[in-house]
Order: sequence, then C-alpha cells, then structure tokens
Amino acid sequence: MVKTVLITGATSGIGKATARELSATGRYRLILTGRRTERLEELKDELTRSGNTDVHVFAFDIRDLSACKAFWDNLPDGLRQVDVLINNAGLAKGLNEIHEGSFEHWEQMIDTNIKGLLYMTRLISPGMVERRQGHIINLGSTAGKETYPNGNVYCATKFAVNALTKAMRVELYDKNIRVTTVDPGMVETEFSLVRFDGDEERAKNVYKGMTPLSPADIADTIIFCATRPAHVNISEVVIYPSDQANTTTVKRS
Repeated sequence: MVKTVLITGATSGIGKATARELSATGRYRLILTGRRTERLEELKDELTRSGNTDVHVFAFDIRDLSACKAFWDNLPDGLRQVDVLINNAGLAKGLNEIHEGSFEHWEQMIDTNIKGLLYMTRLISPGMVERRQGHIINLGSTAGKETYPNGNVYCATKFAVNALTKAMRVELYDKNIRVTTVDPGMVETEFSLVRFDGDEERAKNVYKGMTPLSPADIADTIIFCATRPAHVNISEVVIYPSDQANTTTVKRS
C-alpha cells in the first residue's frame, strides 16, 4: 500500500534529504511544501525522473494561516489522506542576547517554528482522527532540551515544539495516531546561513574543526521512526554528532 507523506520545508536540508530517501523506496506518495517555487519544481523533477514516486509540490509560507488553509482546501481529494505529516519547516534568526534581540527575528521564529507547525497539524490531524490512523513527526532540536547563550527565543520555540509534541501524543494516542519528535544537535544545512542572514564565513565557522551531522543522517532517523510496526511508537529521538556532547560542549580540532 502506497502511503502519503507531507513534508514542510522540503526545499533544503533535512526536508529535502527526507524526500529523497522516501522517494528512493518507491513506497510513498509525496506532498512537498516550501516557500521557494523553483526549488520545489527542481526537486520534483529530480524525484520523478526515477519513475518510482508520485510527487506533488505546493509553494506557500506556513507562517500565513490563510495560505495554509488555501493549500489544504484546494488539495485534490486523492491527496487529502495524509498518512505521515513531517513538520520539518523551521529556522533560527540571529544570535543576540535578549536585550539586543530583533523583534523581526523573534516574530519569524515564533511564526514558523510554533505557529506554522500548529497550523499544519490542525488542518491535517482531523483526517487522521477520522480514519483512526496516522503519524505526526515534529522536528525539534537539542535546543529544545537545554538552552545556550544567545539562543533565547530560538530555544524557546523548540522547547514549545517539545511541549506540543508531548501534548499531541497524550491527546491522540487513543485515536491510533503516533506522535514523534526528532531532536538533532548540530546539522550542517542552510541553518546557520539563514541565522546569520547569508554571512557565509560566519556560518562556516559554526562547524569549523568538527564533523557535524548531515541532513541524510536525520532523514535516516525520521524514516526509521516512520517505518516501525503499527504497535511501535518511537516517541523521541535525540541525536548528536560524535563531536558534540550537549548544546555548548563541542570538540574541535
């Protein structure tokens, strides 16, 4: 049976890697969302060239509730039975102490990491409840386990993801819906480039002298969680690179 998987933030990093690995199995129908239309179309072309995967892409910003609703309301009936929702879209902006933080950065992180996740979950989970089956996988962070200097609002948003995931699990387990959070440590994606507004040198220094996780490492973990037997729910996975012990302790050569 082909399952339908919806991935938010699929234009880069973990979302893109997860789409690629799911496509390689030939067992999933993919709904990929993100803000960058050109990147979504390129990914769709890449994945459909193999002939193994039915791929549908939709460009919109999950911070915009009306855009989320329009996407869902206009989704063809054949795609509305989402078996696995991967709430992957998220970002960090800035690295300032709280008294110097940017209101714009705060709004962007809160609207994407918390509200966007809630919007998509609220739209898609009723169908899972009605069918009494489904799986919601939220991308958290080790920053949602312990704070680090200057991470204030980003950490707060990931603590919120952790709390929401636990709440979802308690409220949905008796409806046969599994809920998982995957909490990565340092992963080399566009994350730091976005955080530092495109400053490539500053972004590279984040991973200097150590070996970070790759998007494929996290994709492997997500797919492991998603492919367990129906009676197994991997509730939470915390994954660090070997060079990292916690949010502030990193071995560098």
